[in-house]
Amino acid sequence: MSRRWHATYRLVLGITLGTLVSACGGSSSAPATAPVETAPTLDAPEIADALKGFQGSAIKQHMSVLADDALEGRGLGSPGYEQALQYVEKTVTSFGLAPAGENGGFRQRVPLRNSVVVESGSAMSVRGPAGTKRLAYGKDFLLSADPLRAEVRLEDAPVVFVGYGVSAPALGYDDYGAGIDVTGKVVAYLSGAPATLPSNERAYYSSGAVKDAEAVKRGAIGIISFTSPDDPRFRWDVSVATGKQGGYAWVDAQGRPNRGDPALRGAASLNHSGVAALFAGAKTPAADVFAAAAKSTPQAFDLATRVSIATTSTHTDVESANVVARLEGRDPALRNEHVVYIAHVDHFGRGVAMNGDAIYNGAHDNASGVAIVLDVARAYAALPTKPRRSVLFLFVTAEERGLLGSDYFARHPTVAKDGIVADLTLDMPFLFHPLLDIVPYGAQHSSLAAPVTKAAQKLGIAIGTDPIPEQVLFIRSDHFSFVRQGVPSLFIKSGFQTGDARDGAAINAAYRRDVYHKPNDDMSQPFDFDAGAKHAQLNFLTGWLVAEETARPTWNPGDFFGGVFGGAATAAPAATPAPATKP
Repeated sequence: MSRRWHATYRLVLGITLGTLVSACGGSSSAPATAPVETAPTLDAPEIADALKGFQGSAIKQHMSVLADDALEGRGLGSPGYEQALQYVEKTVTSFGLAPAGENGGFRQRVPLRNSVVVESGSAMSVRGPAGTKRLAYGKDFLLSADPLRAEVRLEDAPVVFVGYGVSAPALGYDDYGAGIDVTGKVVAYLSGAPATLPSNERAYYSSGAVKDAEAVKRGAIGIISFTSPDDPRFRWDVSVATGKQGGYAWVDAQGRPNRGDPALRGAASLNHSGVAALFAGAKTPAADVFAAAAKSTPQAFDLATRVSIATTSTHTDVESANVVARLEGRDPALRNEHVVYIAHVDHFGRGVAMNGDAIYNGAHDNASGVAIVLDVARAYAALPTKPRRSVLFLFVTAEERGLLGSDYFARHPTVAKDGIVADLTLDMPFLFHPLLDIVPYGAQHSSLAAPVTKAAQKLGIAIGTDPIPEQVLFIRSDHFSFVRQGVPSLFIKSGFQTGDARDGAAINAAYRRDVYHKPNDDMSQPFDFDAGAKHAQLNFLTGWLVAEETARPTWNPGDFFGGVFGGAATAAPAATPAPATKP
C-alpha cells in the first residue's frame, strides 16, 4: 500500500476516535484535548506531488503575458498596469483562492501622488572661489521633486561634506563623530555605505531616507548626493530617464504624502561634472575623498562653496492598487496568522526611448517574480491538506518608486497586522542560468534560516553569502517594508554558480549594467525558465515549513534589525482577523 493511503487511514482513524471521545464527553470529567500535530516533513507524498507540478513552461507563460508590449511596461496609472492586475486576479481566481483585499474583493486601493520637477522653473548654481557656476539640468545635476510644496528654494547656502552620511557608532563607524556642525547647512554625502559594515547593515545605512533623516535631525536644510566614479551602480543616463517620470508617495486619508520633510528646502543628485563644481577650492580634493571612502574612513568638513537651488514641482494624484489573495489555514489556533508571498507588478511604463524602444517591459524586473508567486499560489491551492497557517499572496504596486505598495500594505494590512508572521519576496531572482546556489537575504537575522536551509537541502541547492554587498540588495525590494514593521523576512536571490564555463558574476554585472531598468529588459533575453520553476519550489517549501510550524518566526537574540524594528511585532496574535482597512 502507498504511504499516502497510510496517511489517509491515520487521519480518518484520528477523526473517528476524536468523534467517539466527543460523544462520550458527557460522562467523563476529562477535558477535551487538541489534536496533536506532527512535525512538518518535506518527504510527505503530497509535497513530492506539489514539487512535480512546478514547470518552467508556467513561468514562461506568465512572464510572456506580463512583459508583452501590449501592457506597455505596466506603468503606474496606465491601462497596461490595469491589464496586469486583471491578469493576476483572473489567475488567482482560477486557482480557487479567496479575495483578501478591501470590500470583499481582491484589490487594496493605494492612493499615490506623483511629484515631477518642472525643469524650466528649476535651477542649481554653485558659488566658489572662482565665481558662480550655473549647472545644467540633466547634465550636471538632477533634483528631487518636493512632494509637499509647489516651489521651494535655497539661497546661497553653505555646504558641509559628511562622507557617506552614516552615523553608526555601535558598528564602529560615524561620519558625524568629530562633531561637525550641519545646522542651517546643506549636507553633501556619497551614495552607499562603508564596506567595513556587515552586508545587510551596510544596505540599511546606504538608504537615502536613513541618511536624510540623520541630516535633518542634526539641523540640515538641504541634501546633495553623488556617487563615486567607480561605483558599479552609477548609470547617469538611467537616472535621467527615470527621473523625468517624477517621484511618488502614497497619501493618507487626509491627503498627506508619506514622504517629504518641511525642513528640507532642496535635494539634488550630481553627475561627476557637478561634483567637480561642488568641490572647487575644497581643502580635500574629490579624488582624495573617494579614496578615503574606499578605505571606510569617516570624514566630514565644510566645503568652500555655497549652493542655490530652486525647485518647482507639479503634483498629480494617481490611483493604483495591490492585489491580495488568501488561502485559509486548517488550524483554528493558527489560521489567523499569515505567511506572505509578495512580488511587485509595476515597472516604468513608457519612458525615454533607448535604441528606438520606449517601452520598459520589465520582464525580469519583475514579471519573473510575479510569475513565480503565481505558480507558488497554484501549488498551495492544489494541496489536498492545507497548511496550518493561512497564506497571503500579495501583488503590489509602486515598488520601483520606493517600495510604496508594500509599505502601504505593511502599515495598513487587510488582515490583522499582528498576525503577519513572515514575508518571502520574489523580485528579479536572476533567471539566466540553472539555480545551483542561493543568497537568502535576511536569513542570518531570524529563525527563518532554518526553513530556507531545510528547503535548499531538499532541492540540492547550496547557500552562499552576499557576493555583491555594494549593491545593497537587502533594502531594495518589498521585503524591507515588512522588516520595517518588525516582520522577519526573506529575499532569496540566485548565486553565481552556473554549472558550466559561464561566469555567473559577469552575467549578473552585465545585466545590471546593460539591461536593468532599460527597455531591453524584455522577453528576448536568454531566460532559464526551469530556474524560475526551481525558485518557485524553493520558496514554496520554505513558506510551507513556516506555515506548518507551531512557533512563529523570531528575530535572533541581539540582531541589529530585530533591535531596530522588532518592537513593531511584539504584540500577541489577534484572535480574529481585522476588518479590511481603507485609506
